[in-house]
Amino acid sequence: MIKFFSLLLMISFLASCNKDSGNGDECVAGIQAEKSDGATSCTVGSEPIAGDTTGGTTGDTTGGTTGDTTGGTTGGTTGGTSGGTTGGTSGGTTGGSTDTGLPNQAYTFDSNILFVDTTLTEQQKFDKAVEIIKKVVATEEFRSRVLNHTYLGVLTFVDNGGFTNAQIYQKVLDAAEKLFPTKNNAIDMEVQLYFADTNVIGYTYSTSKRIWVNTKYFGTNPVTSVASNLFHEWLHKVGFGHAVSYSVSRDYSVPYAVGRIIGSIGKQFD
Repeated sequence: MIKFFSLLLMISFLASCNKDSGNGDECVAGIQAEKSDGATSCTVGSEPIAGDTTGGTTGDTTGGTTGDTTGGTTGGTTGGTSGGTTGGTSGGTTGGSTDTGLPNQAYTFDSNILFVDTTLTEQQKFDKAVEIIKKVVATEEFRSRVLNHTYLGVLTFVDNGGFTNAQIYQKVLDAAEKLFPTKNNAIDMEVQLYFADTNVIGYTYSTSKRIWVNTKYFGTNPVTSVASNLFHEWLHKVGFGHAVSYSVSRDYSVPYAVGRIIGSIGKQFD
């Protein structure tokens, strides 16, 4: 009798999964898809890897105090000297380049992204999104907002993998994906568009370097939201996850919060 009811329960679960999956892509083992209404479709697998919702600044707080410096190399002093004078000549210029305190990796942050089967218009939008990401990473505001991100009054991210804010910032700059563990200071992944008349924005696999983006939303989303989504997905590749089902705390996870920081700051470069 117990085996009979267990069998009924399993059949019921599989039926609901297939019903919720739309085009079926979301119920493959090891994949999670996020829906545009904040809900999530069924998941089979242990690692949460989801597409991001559009831009905004939800889930990011900039309060707190600085001073969490363990684990990273933030606050470096690379660059030229400030305030120097050129010897002896009247009217000499004051100093070299101003030192912002950002590590050199923030300025050299790059990308190696393969975009699969895109049209010229689609490629141009992706290219602009990638340029926005690189410009944002090279700002003091980005570093400050990552270092000072708080959850419930504590300098931390949800589902941070045990890393401090400073260590998370450094992991962004190192850019060592789980599938490509070399610290090469560049985003390494593939991006492919697909269409499905569902509320799934995009998805990815933990075992693949590719992400899939739904053209239903890509076509209408502003380029800053595309940048936010790409960075959200890439942070999954770096190794950060979040809860499968929607919750307020999930907005404070690394992929959501840092992705939205990218979209928020990116508006000044759009």
